[in-house]
Amino acid sequence: MSTVAGIRFKVTPTKSPVPAAERERRLASPGFGRAFTDHMISIKWEVERGWYDAELRPYGPLSLDPGTVFLHYAQGIFEGLKAYRQPDGGVAVFRPDANAARFRRSSRRMALPELPEETFIEAIDLLLQHDHAWVPSAPDHSLYLRPFMFASDVGLGVHLGGEVTFLLIASPSGSYFKSGVKPVTVWLEEKYTRAAPGGTGEAKAGGNYAGGLIAQAQAAREGCDDVVWLDAAEHKWIEEMGGMNLCLISNKGGRPTLVTSPLTGTLLPGVTRDSLLKLAGDLGYGAEERRVSVSEWRDGCADGSIAEAFACGTAAVITPIGEVRSAHGGWKISGGAAGPISMKLREALVSIQRGTAPDPHHWMRKLQL
Repeated sequence: MSTVAGIRFKVTPTKSPVPAAERERRLASPGFGRAFTDHMISIKWEVERGWYDAELRPYGPLSLDPGTVFLHYAQGIFEGLKAYRQPDGGVAVFRPDANAARFRRSSRRMALPELPEETFIEAIDLLLQHDHAWVPSAPDHSLYLRPFMFASDVGLGVHLGGEVTFLLIASPSGSYFKSGVKPVTVWLEEKYTRAAPGGTGEAKAGGNYAGGLIAQAQAAREGCDDVVWLDAAEHKWIEEMGGMNLCLISNKGGRPTLVTSPLTGTLLPGVTRDSLLKLAGDLGYGAEERRVSVSEWRDGCADGSIAEAFACGTAAVITPIGEVRSAHGGWKISGGAAGPISMKLREALVSIQRGTAPDPHHWMRKLQL
């Protein structure tokens, strides 16, 4: 048993772990979200009992009643963070405290109970103690951790969930995009919107992503890799790219400056976004959170005042943008190549995550294995 914040974890290891040879075969080319480790964490919650039945158990299917609330009304949230193999063979997790805090914020917005942050982190520690062999060591590979929670009581009336299930699963992952760390082409979505003021944009809720799939399909038809979302009110201001935050490198004033949209309630407060804003200052660059219009982006790329653009998030870290397309024409960024400052920022962040550079902000949580 393991105990934290009054929650005791029962440990039930699998009797049939994946053989080492098969595990190594899966780690060699994991893709993204296709393979899963031997175990998962589950915790239950009820109005009258609070959190209970915390357990590490074998990874496996769930049994859900067809009337489960989440299946009908999408009352659920999730997180995404990564564990990295370190030079000494150990394992460290990148900023789990930040993800734990965001998980609580998402819970409040979706009217779900708040899992204590120390329990969120304890669950990660416990899973990795048993499944650390699944953390890849190859460059650009990591173990993606997916905590999620949903209303699991049964009933078709629209109501707050009286029962909730928390789960944590893990999946070895390679590059998020098939092209790897290469510039992508994006579609400027001018009809649909991802989120509106007062909505759920700042919560990490599945419905936000489901609502964007139709635009993702349109982007694919236009030969693009992803979608750039605009604001809901004017369809004028750039906000996010797919499920990631969007950043530009501006040269105005003679100093390279990282520019990203402010957190107005419609954008997800990305942990990678926050980290890069701090790293920009460490590297001597400026950092601004302000609105940028489509016309400023287009004109800035034409006159050189905006030199680079990239998306950032847990899954892809930094993905450079080489071209923008829309129903009204498009333009190239940095000649269609990855920009040097984008790549310096990426290298600085990845080096901290992999333990090959100092960690001045104390972002890495090293596991005691």
